[in-house]
Amino acid sequence: MTHDQPENPDMARTARLIAEAEQHERDLVLTRFTHDDAWRLGCLLVELAAERSLPVTIDVRRGPQQVFHAATEGTTPDNDTWVQRKVRVVERFGASSYLMGLRAKAKGTTFTAQHELALQEYAAHGGAFPLRVEGVGVIGVVTVSGLAQRDDHLLVVEALTTFLRTAA
Repeated sequence: MTHDQPENPDMARTARLIAEAEQHERDLVLTRFTHDDAWRLGCLLVELAAERSLPVTIDVRRGPQQVFHAATEGTTPDNDTWVQRKVRVVERFGASSYLMGLRAKAKGTTFTAQHELALQEYAAHGGAFPLRVEGVGVIGVVTVSGLAQRDDHLLVVEALTTFLRTAA
């Protein structure tokens, strides 16, 4: 193949989405994160979902402790299972579940095949995002489940962006 051959549009799109998701993780770093902050972030996500009539399950954790959990109309217990599977990805790899899935796709494989992890235990689909505190690292996870994976991810990004702006 020569350098003159057109780039695969799907691969180019995946590369752009990876760069965007990596930028989200660099930008959305907290100075602190308390139980009260977890509650405020969870409530902010519930408000966004209610304004848009979105059927989502919302979960916020500090370490292994679930500090906030809510499910809006239209969700099912299956969304709770998706939350658990997405959270495991963030806890194990320290990156958003969306980013981990995109990175595997860019390598021409799936997250499950790449890492040899049980599909029933891990889901590298959008919606779980690391709660990273400046100078500390990942201290928790915020997760949304119920929409298309990019939409789950972007809802969390929107809420964290608003949270950071109002916390300053």
